[in-house]
Amino acid sequence: MQILEFVLQVLLGITSLLLTLLILLHKGRGGGLSDMFGGGMTSALGSSGLAERNLNRFTIVLALAWFISIVALGLITKFQGL
Repeated sequence: MQILEFVLQVLLGITSLLLTLLILLHKGRGGGLSDMFGGGMTSALGSSGLAERNLNRFTIVLALAWFISIVALGLITKFQGL
């Protein structure tokens, strides 16, 4: 059980970092913090429709893996004391 808990903690750390990076890669919609720091200006570096959809899909899959690892760690912690 110790090995599974360690693997889930490493998975949680990696998915947390990757999820943060992927969320920051998304195109700003305007009116938020991205406008405050100059992200509201249009540029040629914006992603295309297909790339944005793929980024959305990968972010959702990574968020699900992050959520499942948190739930699994919670269940392990809860039932470890029994």
